Amino acid sequence: MTEPTPLLVPRGFRFSSAGAGIKASGNPDLALILAAPETSAAALFTRNRVVAAPVEVGRASLASTRGRVRAVLVNSGNANCATGSRGIKACRATCAEAAKLLRLSTNQVFPSSTGIIGVPLPEGQIISRLPSLIASCGSTTDYMRGFAEAILTTDSRPKLFSASVSSGAASITGIAKGAGMIHPQLATMLVYLLTDVAASSSELRKALGHACDDTFHTISIDGDTSTNDTVLLLASGASGIKLRSLDDEFQTALDEVCRSLAQQIVADGEGVQHVIRLSVKSARNRTEALQVARTVAHSLLVKTAWAGADPNWGRILAAIGRSGVALDPRRISILIGDQTVCRGAVACDFDARRAHQELSKPESRVEVRLRRGKSAVEFLTTDLTTEYVRINADYST
Repeated sequence: MTEPTPLLVPRGFRFSSAGAGIKASGNPDLALILAAPETSAAALFTRNRVVAAPVEVGRASLASTRGRVRAVLVNSGNANCATGSRGIKACRATCAEAAKLLRLSTNQVFPSSTGIIGVPLPEGQIISRLPSLIASCGSTTDYMRGFAEAILTTDSRPKLFSASVSSGAASITGIAKGAGMIHPQLATMLVYLLTDVAASSSELRKALGHACDDTFHTISIDGDTSTNDTVLLLASGASGIKLRSLDDEFQTALDEVCRSLAQQIVADGEGVQHVIRLSVKSARNRTEALQVARTVAHSLLVKTAWAGADPNWGRILAAIGRSGVALDPRRISILIGDQTVCRGAVACDFDARRAHQELSKPESRVEVRLRRGKSAVEFLTTDLTTEYVRINADYST
């Protein structure tokens, strides 16, 4: 996996973090990004029909400002989801108080929450910490790392990555959290992408959609889509370099940042021991390739076999067959590492020990060939371990 270093702090952004007593552990659980005037924004949100209060509020704020954001306020330890009108009021109240202290309009403050569902948000605790949170903002990598730490829940480590553009005259940095409830029904995590390039909201929307297609859309840990998921791209314009002057360079750098964050999220999945780089090739189209990949990646039998590094290709074949794609089994081949273990839906002679060794690696390769067309997709997924069950069996207690 790509290491999230060296880190760059795009100009026009400051960061802060604090403890508001939301997490029982006492760890930091409140974080803030302050953005320069005229910062433009674009966002993608969860496709879950049940959405948290900050998703509703944030989506409405972006629409009302036509893609302008001056502050991002994040709390962890409480999702503020399934909390009814009280949750919406609490979210708006925290944004309003932050806006008052910053002398902004309320809709210029973008909210995010992550944590347990169904528990009222303690807005009073958050509001009481806002003055010190705002006063302690800084623009160094230490402050940025502090922000990244404060938004974590079951993550074991923060996720950050930077890329430079225009020969280092501008940069893009991504900050993410996510370890469970990861499934590509948009981006099942919180991701903040910051750049000092100058761009319109419409330009950012186009770039963000492209970047997510082969990164956050093609990862899965457990097949569950969260209620709070947000990917937010902010452009301060502080470098003075316009996105449209960079041709494909900006898109390439943004794709790189998103790819690294996606890989870091999967590698830090709850209880994960093995990351699987699953390739589906020679599909009729991308949609079909994704359908097969997701079916294989979400099979409990397949995932538990991967947990034991068991080269049980029959489980993979069965998942392909129930994917809903009208394929011909006689055309299917499956590879583990560089070995073909199944051809034409029939077993091949292969070295089971070598296949076991491949699946025992921290990251291994599994390939499915459909022989239906020329489309392909690479999908990052994981095994399913007893540690995942332990983490999620007592999450709320």
